[in-house]
Amino acid sequence: MTTPLGQAENEPIFAPAPIRWANLWWVALALAAMIAVIASGNLWALNFLHVATGLLWTGIDLFMGFVVGPALRRTPFEVRRAVMTQLTPRTMFILPTLSIVTGTTGWYLARDLGLLDAPWPAFGWVVAALVVLAVLTVQGIGVLLPTQIRVYHELCKPEPDRARIQRLSASYFYIVAIQGVMQIAIIAIMAKFRMGL
Repeated sequence: MTTPLGQAENEPIFAPAPIRWANLWWVALALAAMIAVIASGNLWALNFLHVATGLLWTGIDLFMGFVVGPALRRTPFEVRRAVMTQLTPRTMFILPTLSIVTGTTGWYLARDLGLLDAPWPAFGWVVAALVVLAVLTVQGIGVLLPTQIRVYHELCKPEPDRARIQRLSASYFYIVAIQGVMQIAIIAIMAKFRMGL
């Protein structure tokens, strides 16, 4: 017999997803594809890859920052535990990959379009894009990812240390919200690029 949520009656609610290191193969494949597109000199392919990965990165960041994060903050610990131990093994591979591909292809696209040689004040928009990208990347890979992995490992323990999780997560949700705001800023900057400097 199953519950209304499709779960068997005796099935445990908590079962963390393992970190599958085999995912590094598709990360390597994505980075190889990025290198191939950059080396090809095909401006359309470079633009497509930059826009596609940027949309995915921005969409996921905004959804996590303004929907998932606030919702999880208001849920019981066991629900947060179950959700975070399913999300982390997936997002720890996809978000850094998207950020690296988006930022790298954006740099080469700006170079190939001559934006790096734009005069002031137009070059100020390029600087703004680089600053926002740096904040997003440093926060994402340097702060959020390590924190997320440490929290994941703690949550997977039979008796997680809630005080340690709280300490680790104290600024986590706020940084995720800052990521969302930065993503909105980069959308505004990209809209300016699209309309012309």
